Amino acid sequence: MPVEVILPKVDMDMATGQISRWFVAEGATVKQGDLLFEIETDKAAMEIDSPAGGIVRDIVGKEGMDIPVGAPVAWIYAEGEAYQGSKAERSSSALKEGGDAEQGAGAPPTVESVSRASSQDAATLAAPSVPHAADEAGAVRATPLARRLARENGIALSDITGSGPHGRVVKADVEAAARTPPSGLPAISPSRGETTPASTPASKPMSDDAVLRLFEQGSYELVPHDNMRKTIARRLVEAKSTIPHFYLTLDCEIDALLKLRAEINAAAPVKKTEKGEEPAYKVSVNDMVIKAMALALRDVPSANVSWTESAMVQHRHADVGVAVSIPGGLITPIIRRAEEKTLSVIANEMKDLAARARNKKLKPEEYQGGTTAVSNLGMFGIKDFSAVINPPHATILAVGAGEERAVVKKGQVVAATIMSVTLSTDHRAVDGALGAELLAAFKRRIENPLGILV
Repeated sequence: MPVEVILPKVDMDMATGQISRWFVAEGATVKQGDLLFEIETDKAAMEIDSPAGGIVRDIVGKEGMDIPVGAPVAWIYAEGEAYQGSKAERSSSALKEGGDAEQGAGAPPTVESVSRASSQDAATLAAPSVPHAADEAGAVRATPLARRLARENGIALSDITGSGPHGRVVKADVEAAARTPPSGLPAISPSRGETTPASTPASKPMSDDAVLRLFEQGSYELVPHDNMRKTIARRLVEAKSTIPHFYLTLDCEIDALLKLRAEINAAAPVKKTEKGEEPAYKVSVNDMVIKAMALALRDVPSANVSWTESAMVQHRHADVGVAVSIPGGLITPIIRRAEEKTLSVIANEMKDLAARARNKKLKPEEYQGGTTAVSNLGMFGIKDFSAVINPPHATILAVGAGEERAVVKKGQVVAATIMSVTLSTDHRAVDGALGAELLAAFKRRIENPLGILV
């Protein structure tokens, strides 16, 4: 019997993926473990090996097509095994006989079904359908897409009044419920994260048509969202809607840090590379910020936490995520156990992670998790800003540009290089006093940089 090759889930947020490149052609003979294709998700590119040896047939997962997780992309026949005809056609027929996915069909998804349903979210087809028999037995009637959205938003279907045929809950019903905060709970302001009374109606976002009506026809073009932008949008809405943000800002004098950085880089040994001789490392201000933040978390361990509803997750090490801008969005690769690493190691790790992030070559374990994050816009001349917390982190440090300012020292006005930083905290896990203690520890480390070398 032929072995089915499916699109695997390589990222916890992954609902669909694209095959960016096939390494084998239709009819090619492969061995188990041979490279078959490369998946491009919203965050990374992963190479997928063959699950079995044999002849590759019926490659239905085309390059560049959105494919739901678990959908078949090809089949592998053993040597000498009789070809049974196109698997893709039979899968499509089975789906048609079972009924449309939004009607409650339980047939498995196929690549062809995704193409035919371009107006739907492709991930809907990857979600298991609920048979009508369950509805008849008393379960809430709902489309598969509505069930998935309700599950992702933590909404009970029984609390939603369906507007579909026979009271069926549809996508629009779940979206409306998600915009309305539960009774008695605070709603999050879209501006700075302050809480507002739950009785305040949640603002409904403008529909696509309402937005487009504001602009003259022909004065714009529509650029469809890719998977990365959709994921970023969903994660940011989730973060601002569920995390009570609290902000703390202070100024750090970094003249001593800049002097130390120059001395460290001047003392770097030279190594030979393909491009010739170059320093073994080049430490940046951001590398020193990463180390200082990690040590601050070690100094104030109560702030090195993640919130869950049942318990506080107390981390033993400071795994610092660093926001990296890449085409179409951003990603946060992680420096693990940063409090234990030297500046030269952090600098080289960060250089490697950033380069592979821009090429979408990071492994999931290199950007998932972490205990805090650093977002630095100083290189763009931004003086200060507030960053959005990326769950499961409880904090994120926003770093502005270092600039010369007039400061008063011992009654005299002198020039000093000042860098403004803003700490965003999850108020459930890190309250104001604890956040202030963490930020003060960071300031001590950054203003006395010799301490980050020992």
